[in-house]
Amino acid sequence: MKKLFLNFFCTSLFLIFLSLTHVNADELFNKGKEVFLGTGNCAACHMLSDAGSNAMVGPNLNEIRPDIQRIIMAVRNGIGVMPAMEGILTDDEIEAVAHYTSIAAEQ
Repeated sequence: MKKLFLNFFCTSLFLIFLSLTHVNADELFNKGKEVFLGTGNCAACHMLSDAGSNAMVGPNLNEIRPDIQRIIMAVRNGIGVMPAMEGILTDDEIEAVAHYTSIAAEQ
Protein backbone atom coordinates (compact mmCIF):
# COMPACT_ATOMS: atom_id res chain seq x y z
CA MET A 1 0.00 0.00 0.00
CA LYS A 2 2.81 2.37 0.92
CA LYS A 3 4.57 1.67 -2.42
CA LEU A 4 1.34 2.30 -4.33
CA PHE A 5 0.86 5.64 -2.56
CA LEU A 6 4.47 6.62 -3.26
CA ASN A 7 4.08 5.79 -6.98
CA PHE A 8 0.87 7.79 -7.14
CA PHE A 9 2.49 10.73 -5.35
CA CYS A 10 5.55 10.73 -7.65
CA THR A 11 3.37 10.47 -10.75
CA SER A 12 1.23 13.36 -9.53
CA LEU A 13 4.29 15.54 -8.92
CA PHE A 14 5.62 14.70 -12.36
CA LEU A 15 2.32 15.63 -14.03
CA ILE A 16 2.21 18.92 -12.11
CA PHE A 17 5.77 19.66 -13.23
CA LEU A 18 4.86 18.94 -16.87
CA SER A 19 1.83 21.21 -16.73
CA LEU A 20 3.87 24.05 -15.23
CA THR A 21 6.56 23.63 -17.88
CA HIS A 22 3.90 23.82 -20.59
CA VAL A 23 2.47 27.02 -19.12
CA ASN A 24 5.92 28.62 -19.05
CA ALA A 25 6.51 27.63 -22.68
CA ASP A 26 3.19 29.18 -23.69
CA GLU A 27 4.03 32.39 -21.82
CA LEU A 28 7.38 32.60 -23.63
CA PHE A 29 5.65 31.99 -26.96
CA ASN A 30 3.12 34.76 -26.25
CA LYS A 31 5.82 37.17 -25.10
CA GLY A 32 7.79 36.43 -28.27
CA LYS A 33 4.76 37.13 -30.43
CA GLU A 34 4.30 40.47 -28.67
CA VAL A 35 7.93 41.36 -29.39
CA PHE A 36 7.59 40.23 -33.03
CA LEU A 37 4.57 42.46 -33.54
CA GLY A 38 5.61 45.29 -31.20
CA THR A 39 9.00 46.48 -29.98
CA GLY A 40 10.95 44.18 -32.29
CA ASN A 41 9.02 45.48 -35.30
CA CYS A 42 9.80 42.17 -37.05
CA ALA A 43 6.43 42.07 -38.83
CA ALA A 44 7.37 45.20 -40.78
CA CYS A 45 9.88 43.18 -42.82
CA HIS A 46 9.20 39.46 -42.36
CA MET A 47 6.36 37.24 -43.49
CA LEU A 48 5.15 34.92 -40.73
CA SER A 49 1.66 33.46 -41.02
CA ASP A 50 1.05 33.07 -37.28
CA ALA A 51 1.73 36.79 -36.78
CA GLY A 52 -0.44 37.77 -39.75
CA SER A 53 2.49 39.58 -41.34
CA ASN A 54 2.86 39.63 -45.11
CA ALA A 55 5.93 41.86 -45.54
CA MET A 56 8.50 40.81 -48.11
CA VAL A 57 11.53 42.99 -47.25
CA GLY A 58 13.30 40.28 -45.24
CA PRO A 59 13.18 36.52 -45.71
CA ASN A 60 9.86 34.72 -45.50
CA LEU A 61 10.19 32.97 -42.15
CA ASN A 62 7.55 30.38 -43.10
CA GLU A 63 9.80 29.24 -45.94
CA ILE A 64 13.25 29.31 -44.34
CA ARG A 65 12.08 28.00 -40.94
CA PRO A 66 15.13 29.17 -39.02
CA ASP A 67 16.17 27.41 -35.83
CA ILE A 68 16.31 29.27 -32.53
CA GLN A 69 20.09 29.81 -32.52
CA ARG A 70 20.06 31.28 -36.04
CA ILE A 71 17.31 33.68 -35.01
CA ILE A 72 19.13 34.76 -31.85
CA MET A 73 22.30 35.50 -33.83
CA ALA A 74 20.41 37.46 -36.52
CA VAL A 75 18.37 39.48 -34.04
CA ARG A 76 21.35 40.25 -31.79
CA ASN A 77 23.89 41.10 -34.48
CA GLY A 78 21.80 42.00 -37.50
CA ILE A 79 22.23 40.42 -40.92
CA GLY A 80 22.13 42.02 -44.36
CA VAL A 81 19.87 45.08 -44.12
CA MET A 82 18.44 43.91 -40.81
CA PRO A 83 19.76 46.06 -37.96
CA ALA A 84 21.26 44.61 -34.79
CA MET A 85 18.68 44.64 -32.01
CA GLU A 86 21.13 44.09 -29.17
CA GLY A 87 20.75 47.07 -26.87
CA ILE A 88 17.30 47.79 -28.29
CA LEU A 89 15.70 44.54 -27.11
CA THR A 90 16.60 42.90 -23.81
CA ASP A 91 18.16 39.42 -23.76
CA ASP A 92 14.81 38.08 -22.52
CA GLU A 93 12.98 39.71 -25.43
CA ILE A 94 15.50 38.34 -27.94
CA GLU A 95 15.15 34.84 -26.52
CA ALA A 96 11.35 35.12 -26.48
CA VAL A 97 11.09 36.30 -30.08
CA ALA A 98 13.50 33.57 -31.18
CA HIS A 99 11.43 30.95 -29.34
CA TYR A 100 8.21 32.26 -30.86
CA THR A 101 9.56 32.56 -34.39
CA SER A 102 11.18 29.13 -34.44
CA ILE A 103 7.91 27.48 -33.37
CA ALA A 104 5.54 29.65 -35.43
CA ALA A 105 7.59 29.15 -38.61
CA GLU A 106 7.20 25.37 -38.28
CA GLN A 107 3.39 25.53 -38.23
